[in-house]
Amino acid sequence: MTTKLEIDYAAASEKGNKEENADAADALVPSGGALRNKGIAAAICDGMSSSEGGVEAAQLCVKGFLDDYLSTPDSWTVKTAATKVLGALNRWLWSQGQMRYDSARGMVTTFTGLVIKSTTAHVFHVGDSRLYLFRDGELEQLTRDHRVWVSKDRDFLSRAMGIDAHVDIDYRSLAVEPGDLFLFTTDGVTGYLTDNRLRKLLQEQGDNLQACANRIMEEALRSGSHDNVTCQLIRVLSLPQQTEDDILQKITELPFPPPLAPGMKIDGYEILRELHSSKRSEVFLAREIETGRKVILKTPSENYRDDPAFLESFLHEEWVGRRISNPHVLKVLETPHRRFLYNVSEYVEGQTLRQWIDDHPQTHINKAREFLQQIADGLRAFHRLEMTHLDLKPENILIDRNETLKIIDFGSTRVAGTAEIASSYEKGTPQATIDYGAPECFEGQCSNRSDIYSLGVIAYELLTGHLPYGEHDSQRAARRRRNYIPASRWNGHIQPWVDGALRKAVHPDPSKRYETLSEFLFDLSKPNPAFLTATSQPLLERNPLAFWKGLSALLLAANLVLLYLLATA
Repeated sequence: MTTKLEIDYAAASEKGNKEENADAADALVPSGGALRNKGIAAAICDGMSSSEGGVEAAQLCVKGFLDDYLSTPDSWTVKTAATKVLGALNRWLWSQGQMRYDSARGMVTTFTGLVIKSTTAHVFHVGDSRLYLFRDGELEQLTRDHRVWVSKDRDFLSRAMGIDAHVDIDYRSLAVEPGDLFLFTTDGVTGYLTDNRLRKLLQEQGDNLQACANRIMEEALRSGSHDNVTCQLIRVLSLPQQTEDDILQKITELPFPPPLAPGMKIDGYEILRELHSSKRSEVFLAREIETGRKVILKTPSENYRDDPAFLESFLHEEWVGRRISNPHVLKVLETPHRRFLYNVSEYVEGQTLRQWIDDHPQTHINKAREFLQQIADGLRAFHRLEMTHLDLKPENILIDRNETLKIIDFGSTRVAGTAEIASSYEKGTPQATIDYGAPECFEGQCSNRSDIYSLGVIAYELLTGHLPYGEHDSQRAARRRRNYIPASRWNGHIQPWVDGALRKAVHPDPSKRYETLSEFLFDLSKPNPAFLTATSQPLLERNPLAFWKGLSALLLAANLVLLYLLATA
């Protein structure tokens, strides 16, 4: 059976000698797929005592973080999702402080948050509330206090939520083990109980979390705490550990469809004809019976019925497609009445970019820019969701009759958020196509710049009909790409600054490649001064054909002059 992520939780809070309690703490344990995709979240906040809206700031920060984090895209990493949520909360607190209290410190609070997703804990922190890890009898502070002491008796918060429009959030991650106990506290506790005393209390009372939280709160008050006192405890009871059989059973809850042929009907679709067949999948043109619209229906091959990695990849393609809505990305359609394992996408009547390039060698620069802009728009839809396509090539781009381009085939797409989820079987590294994949992809490393590399290769091929490093017959050879072939060698109309942009886009070292799609497209449209110096390259390197033609002409002229001189001598 699949073991899911489970915790035990307790909290205790008192206002102490204060008129009101400006502390806030809570945890959220979602159910179903959200538990797997988002994990468990918890937070503690301590509203600043000199802040007029400190109480409200702390409460809103805890609730807003827990609610909004759960609402972020599943494709985002925990770090991306949490920092975006905290950034938005901070800006809201700062603006409300300015408007409602006419003060930069109108709504200020500390924040310490924890997200446990799969087998990893992610810590987010600003201020002087604290998070500890109690493991094997040892207590470790996971956060550092953002507090500055100006004298022996006077100090102040150097960083907190709501002080400024921008806030720097400390982040760290660590592996989690069953039995780990996380302790959240505000300074009403840690200002009066030493770490050693907290460790002893956890050892003595840790079997009963609520009793332990109450005891820590009571001891802090007895030790003279004149502040709000809050303690929150979370113990990890179990971690998700999926076996191959568990995954296969879940994936194959839908049976494989029967062998399909023209005229057959399945779940409201009529098969019109087979478009493509391989050892991995079959693709059919079908008609939705109720509406009459044409669609593409893709089924997995029977050869992979017992291969969980392949089946998960097949469903992964649908998962990705359903989350992207962009005119330049193939739309994957909902299948509410599906009784078999397949996916359905829109039908694009046209051809692949590969067919278009074969019919139009050495595309005009203006048409190439138009096509590249469309492809880049589609890629941005992936990158905004922290997805990397990783298999961008002319065969995976469709062109309809209106010359609208659409990216297809999401089977190799890397999703940062799902990559954080542990699995007990080897999923393998998404395999990019040899001549279009960035060298780092074959080493198991990839980023948005890997897609920029692939787009650069496509741009080069559109303009020249060739590949920037020639063709390769193995991944090993592709990893060692070094000698860029100037595009002007194949197309004499290519300007040096365009060639410079292409060279940078397909640089083997990702750190020397373009960082964003916009930079690459801009340099293809406007001369980058850095590339204008390329004219100083020897003609032999820039345009070997022109060099040898010129040299031949000079030799011919020299011979003619020599013959003339001999004849008149």
